[in-house]
Amino acid sequence: MSLLVAREVVVGFLNRIFAILVKELKQLSRDRVTFGMIVMIPLVQLLLFGFAINTDVRHLPAGVVDHSNSSYGRSLMQTVEATQVVDFVQRYHSIAEAEAAITRGDVRAVMVLSPDLVTRLMDYNAARSNGALNSSHSTSRPVAQWLVDGSDTLITGAIKGLRSMPLNEMFQRSAPTSPPLVFAVVPYFNPEQRNVVNTAPGLLAIILTMTMVMFTATSLVREREQGNIEFLITTPVHPMELMVGKMIPYIFVGLIQTCIVLALSYWVFHVPINGGLVTVFAATLLFIMASLVLGLLISTRAQTQMQAMQMTFFLMLPSILLSGFMFPYEGMPRAAQIIAEALPATHFVRTIRGIVLRDAGLADLTFDITWLAVFAVTGMVVAALRFNKRLD
Repeated sequence: MSLLVAREVVVGFLNRIFAILVKELKQLSRDRVTFGMIVMIPLVQLLLFGFAINTDVRHLPAGVVDHSNSSYGRSLMQTVEATQVVDFVQRYHSIAEAEAAITRGDVRAVMVLSPDLVTRLMDYNAARSNGALNSSHSTSRPVAQWLVDGSDTLITGAIKGLRSMPLNEMFQRSAPTSPPLVFAVVPYFNPEQRNVVNTAPGLLAIILTMTMVMFTATSLVREREQGNIEFLITTPVHPMELMVGKMIPYIFVGLIQTCIVLALSYWVFHVPINGGLVTVFAATLLFIMASLVLGLLISTRAQTQMQAMQMTFFLMLPSILLSGFMFPYEGMPRAAQIIAEALPATHFVRTIRGIVLRDAGLADLTFDITWLAVFAVTGMVVAALRFNKRLD
C-alpha cells in the first residue's frame, strides 16, 4: 500500500510539473518579444564580438601639413598610407589649422612635414647606412612629426607604431634590424597616456543610457500593469503632455548622475575638464532627453515590464560596444559604423570627449549636437503618436 501511495505522489508531482511546463511554453510562444530576444541576444552578441569589435586600429582619418611641397613629401604620404593605419583625408596650410581640426574631431592625427624634409630624409638614409643600433641611439632628426588626438590611447598607440617604420620603398634598400627614428609623436590632451582620461567621459554616456532608457522604458508599462492607464485615458491629458511629464523628473536624475560622475572623475581620478561646465551640461541635457525619448519609444511597444527590460538590454549591448566607449570607432567595419551612427550614445561619446578632453565648443560638434536634437524631437512626436493609437 505504501508503494502505491508513493507512486501516486510521484506521478502527481510529475504531472503538476508537466502542466506548469506546458503552460510556460505556451505563454512563451505567445510572447513574441521575449521569444525574439531568445534568438536575437546571442545572435547580436556573436556578430558584434566577431565582426565589429576590433582593437587593431586601421584607416584612421588623418590630415597633413606639407611645408616641403616636394615629391618626397608625396612619396612619404603614400608610404605611410600603405600601412593602412591612416588615410589622409585633408590637407592643412598651418599647424594651427591642423590643431583646430583635431579639436573638432575632423581627423585623429596630422602629419607635419617641415620645409627641410629632403635634408631630414638624407640624414635618415645616412643613419640607415651606418646601421643605427636603435632609434634611441640615432643621431638623425625625425623625418616628420605626428600631432595625435591622445585622448584615445589605442589611437595614440597605433600612431606610435609608425615611429620606426622602414622607408624601404623610398630608398630601395632593406631596412636594418633597428631602423632609426622616422617620426616624432606628440599626443595632445593626454600626454601621460592614462586610460582613465578616455574612459571616464565615455562612461558617463553608458551610465546615462542604462538608467535613462530603463526608467522611461518601464514607466508606461508600469502604469498599465498597475491599472492606472485607464485613469490616464479618461483625463484630458494630451499624449505629448504625458510624455513630457514622464521625462522631467528623470532629467533631474540624469543631471545628478552627471554631477557625480564628473566630480569623481575630477577629484579622484584627476581627469581634466578642459571645456566649460555650461557646455558640458548643455550637451548632456540634450543626450538625457534623447535617451529618455528612446525609453518612451520602448515603453509604447512593450506589453510588460519584463519585455521593457529585455528590449533595454538589447539596446545596451550595441551602445556599449559600438559607441566608441570601449573600442575605436575607426576600427569597426563599415556596417558596424552605420549601426553605431543610429545610436544616441555614439554621438554623445564623441561630444562629451570633445568638450571635456579637447575643449571643443558646441559649434565644433555641430553634427553630433544636431543629430541628438533631431532624434529627441522626432522620437518624442513618434512616442506620442504611438501612445495615442494605443488609447484608440
